[in-house]
Amino acid sequence: MNNTLPTLALAAALLSSNALAAPEGMAAAHKLYQANCAQCHGKDLEGAAGPSLADSTWLHGQPTRANLVRVISKGVTDKGMPGWAGQLSASQITQLAEYLMPANAAARKAAAGAGDAPTAAAPAKPSALSSLKLPKGFQIAVYADKVEGARELAVTDSGLVFVGSTKAGKVYALVDANKDGVAEKVVTVAEGLNNPNGVALLNGALYVGEISRIIRFDDIEKTYASKPSYKVVKNDLPTETWHGAKYIKAGPDGKIYVPIGAPCNICDKEDAPHSKIWRMNPDGSNWEMFARGVRNTVGFTWHPQTKEMWFTDNGRDELGDNMPSCELNVAPKPGLHFGFPYCHGGVLPDPEFGKGKSCDAYVPPAAALGPHVAPLGLAFYTGKQFPEQYRNQLLIAEHGSWNRSSKIGYQVRLITLYGNKVVSDTAFIDGFLQNEEVSGRPVDIANMPDGSILVSDDHAHKVYRVTYRP
Repeated sequence: MNNTLPTLALAAALLSSNALAAPEGMAAAHKLYQANCAQCHGKDLEGAAGPSLADSTWLHGQPTRANLVRVISKGVTDKGMPGWAGQLSASQITQLAEYLMPANAAARKAAAGAGDAPTAAAPAKPSALSSLKLPKGFQIAVYADKVEGARELAVTDSGLVFVGSTKAGKVYALVDANKDGVAEKVVTVAEGLNNPNGVALLNGALYVGEISRIIRFDDIEKTYASKPSYKVVKNDLPTETWHGAKYIKAGPDGKIYVPIGAPCNICDKEDAPHSKIWRMNPDGSNWEMFARGVRNTVGFTWHPQTKEMWFTDNGRDELGDNMPSCELNVAPKPGLHFGFPYCHGGVLPDPEFGKGKSCDAYVPPAAALGPHVAPLGLAFYTGKQFPEQYRNQLLIAEHGSWNRSSKIGYQVRLITLYGNKVVSDTAFIDGFLQNEEVSGRPVDIANMPDGSILVSDDHAHKVYRVTYRP
C-alpha cells in the first residue's frame, strides 16, 4: 500500500464528516481505534504508554482534522508513535481523525457504549474462555478478573502473586487466601507509577521496573496491603517510552536484570545504553552490560538446570508482513551480540544498517518464532502437576501482531528442547484470535507452588490459571 499524504488529505476532504460522525460511521471508527490505537492511548483515550487524547492539551499541533490525518499518517517517530500510512487505508485514517475530533466527544462516547453493549447475537462472556484450546487433560480458568492491563507476574513461595501494569500505572497483589485456585482479592500495592511493567522478587523484596527507574518494596509479603513505601534503587535509566517498558527479573546469580530497548523501530545505538540487557546488584551498584544487539526483549528467564538465560526479542517493523521473524535467544555467557540493528532473525541483513555486515558475526537465535508475533514473557515449567514431558520445557506468551494485514500470534507456545536445540514449537493455548477478532493477548507466564501456571492478559485484564487433570 503506497498511500501518500496528498492522497490522504484528499480523502479527508472528499469523505463527508457528517457521514463519519453518524452512529454507524463512529461505530466503525471506534472499532478501528480499539484495534490499532487503544494499546498505547487507552481504550477511552485516557492515555497509557502514549499521551491522553481526551484532554485539552495536545502535544503535536491542534486537533484539526487535517493535522490529525497528518500525525496518524506520518507518526511521531521521536516519541515512539509509528506512521500508519502503510498499514491503514486513506479512508480508515480519515475515520480515526474524525473519531478523535474534540467536537465528536459525545458521538465517540455513544459509539463506545454501543460497542460495549451486549446484543442478542453476541456470544455470552464465558464463550471467550471456552473457545480456548489446550492439550488434552489441561483446563484453563480465570484466576483473577479486573486486573487492568495485567503484564509481568512475580510469585512468592507462598503463592502470593504480584502483577505490574503499564496501562494503569499500578502494581497489584492477587490474594488466594483459601487456596482454591481463584484469587478473591485484587489489592493495589502502589499506584501513580510511570509504566510499572516489571515486577521481580528477591530477598523478600519486590522490585518494580518503571520507565526510567527501579524501585524496591522491602518485606513485601507483610506490607503489600498497606500501601507500603519504597526505596529508589536506580533512577538514571533512559526516559524514552518507545520500547521503554522494563521487564525485570532476579537471576540465579542474585542480580537484577534490566533491559533497555531500542528507542525506535530501527536505529543504531551501539554506543548508547539502548538495545542491551543490563544487570546490577540488589542495591543498584555494579551496573554492567550482559547482552547487546537486542532490539526489545520483554521476557527472559533461566534454564532450571544449566542456569543459562533464555530471552525473547521482538523483530523490527516496516519490512512487510512476513519478515523478519521475532526471536528466541539463549545467552550462555555475558557479552554476546545478538545482531540488532545489523542482522535480523540470524539471516536477514538490515537494508540500511546491515550494509557491509555479515550475519555470521552475531549470535543466531535458538528459534525463529514468526514475523510480528510479539513474543513477551516466558517460563520454564518447573512444577510436578503437568505430565513429565513438560518438565523443564519452555512456554512463551505471544502478544500478537499489531501491524500485519492478517493477524498472527495471540497464543501461548510450547517450545520443546533437547539441550539448547529446539525440537518443536507447538500451540499450548490457542483461540485468543478468532476470525481476526481478538479476545485476549497473553503477556507473561509464571509457575505456581502447586504446579499450575498463570498467564497474564493485558487485553482482557485477567490472569488465567492452567491446571492439569489426567
